[in-house]
Amino acid sequence: MSTSISKLTGAGNYFEDFEVGAKIRHARGTTIGEIENQMLTKLVLNTADGHYNEHRMRSTQFGQRLVFGLVTGSVCIGLATQDTGENALAELGLTGIRFTSPVFHGDTLYAYSEVLEKRDADRDDAGIVRFKHWGTKQDGTIVFEGERTVLIKRRSHWGNR
Repeated sequence: MSTSISKLTGAGNYFEDFEVGAKIRHARGTTIGEIENQMLTKLVLNTADGHYNEHRMRSTQFGQRLVFGLVTGSVCIGLATQDTGENALAELGLTGIRFTSPVFHGDTLYAYSEVLEKRDADRDDAGIVRFKHWGTKQDGTIVFEGERTVLIKRRSHWGNR
């Protein structure tokens, strides 16, 4: 039994579906637990006490450990991916990455996106879309922003496969 490729992804996020200026509030949020922060921080050998030394961080302005910025960014882009990259063929770039406020264990993150640019690629089966992504905490504080450029399938080529 075979399943067509186009049935494995959403029907509304091909290159043709994106319009410059469109804003997307992504449906899901996720609460950052200690495991996400600790696992990635230690896997990449980030030795900053701010991410894993609770004792030392109690005496700082934050009063607790901080979530590693790359965890925050990865989660925010992940929350946006179902709507913006599910039909991606390639991630082409990330630019302008900024972490604007601290994230702590127990904070819940949400993501928002805007379509900044849409252009043809040098191939017939896909086009290029540039997004601006924002991540916010549960109280609306912006904690992440960045731009992402993605090579996305064209429905005209992939939609019936």
